[in-house]
Order: sequence, then C-alpha cells, then structure tokens
Amino acid sequence: MPLRGSRSAGPSGRLLLVVALAACAARASEITFELPDNAKQCFYEEIAQGTKCTLEFQVITGGHYDVDCRLEDPDGTVLYKEMKKQYDSFTFTASRNGTYKFCFSNEFSTFTHKTVYFDFQVGEDPPLFPSENRVTALTQMESACVSIHEALKSVIDYQTHFRLREAQGRSRAEDLNTRVAYWSIGEAIILLVVSVGQVFLLKSFFSDKRTTTTRVGS
Repeated sequence: MPLRGSRSAGPSGRLLLVVALAACAARASEITFELPDNAKQCFYEEIAQGTKCTLEFQVITGGHYDVDCRLEDPDGTVLYKEMKKQYDSFTFTASRNGTYKFCFSNEFSTFTHKTVYFDFQVGEDPPLFPSENRVTALTQMESACVSIHEALKSVIDYQTHFRLREAQGRSRAEDLNTRVAYWSIGEAIILLVVSVGQVFLLKSFFSDKRTTTTRVGS
C-alpha cells in the first residue's frame, strides 16, 4: 500500500522516498566500547575490492586518552598503524575482496581502562537521485533536497563530535572532582591529627610544669 500510494503522490512524496532509500545505502559502524587495561579489541568487516573506506576513532576517557590502533587487509598486510594516539582518521581503498581487521590495543597500560569511540564507513554515499548525473539541470525541488541532505549529514557529524567532546569533558570534570574530594579528605585527616597532637602536647607540657612546681615547693 505505501508503494502504491507513492506512485500517485506529488513530487515531494517521491523525493522523500528517494532520500530515505539513499540514506540506507551506505554501510557505517559507529561504536563506543570499554577497553580494559592490558587488553586488545579487534573488529572485522567484509569489504569488496575497490570500496573506499574511512576509519575514525577517538579516546573519550581513561589515562592520557591514548590507544594503539592497527588496520590489516585480508592478507595480513598492515595498512595503518599508530601508537598512543588520542584521535585520528584514515581513509583507504580496498585492494581486494575479503575480511579487513582493525584492532585497538591498551596493552601498554597496566591499570587504566579506556573508553574508545570509532566510526568505520564502508563505501561512498550514492547519488541522492538516480538521474543526478544527467545532462539536464536539477529542478528547484531536487536542488533543495540535495542541499538539505548535505546539511543534515553535516549536522549529524557535528552532533557526534560535540557528544564526544561533552563526554570527554564530563569525564575530566568527574576525575577532577574525585581528586579534589580525596585531597579534601586528606587535608581534613591531617588537620584532625595535628589538632589532636597539639592538644596532647599542650596537656603534657602543663602536666610537666605542675610536676616541676610541686617538686620546687616541697
């Protein structure tokens, strides 16, 4: 019924259907995961030859916000390798069909776990309209839809990066708050010990003074 109705719909109805289909054409994996200390996490993706891919990652929380990243093709050839990176982006074109592997390692850290975000995009976005490369110019409605589509993609990217920055800032604020709380507790304990020590010191001082006065008087 929806498809049958779309045939009789106006231009705006057909354009919305095209936008919805185009949005589902490209594959993308967007994951945030916990990476414990002395641990390594790998992910796998089936990619066809000639497909353009982009790997983007960022460490959100943990330690110095760094992680090791490694990308290999189906033959085990290393396409990308970086050590202790906070964030980075790498684009490549698959040289052959097969399973590509990319790993994140926190093996250099002995006690700090990390939170890592990555976005792995496989393939490029197809044309918004099947006849976008035609000789004739786009209509005003089609041009408006293309502009809106590009603007929405930019908004999604900006929102993702702002969410990552907000999560990173919140983590740093919570870590700072924890350190301040521990420091305050330590200062309170030291102040209490010093106060009690002063009381006992003064008490012993006056006790010794009274003992000395009694001996002199006798």
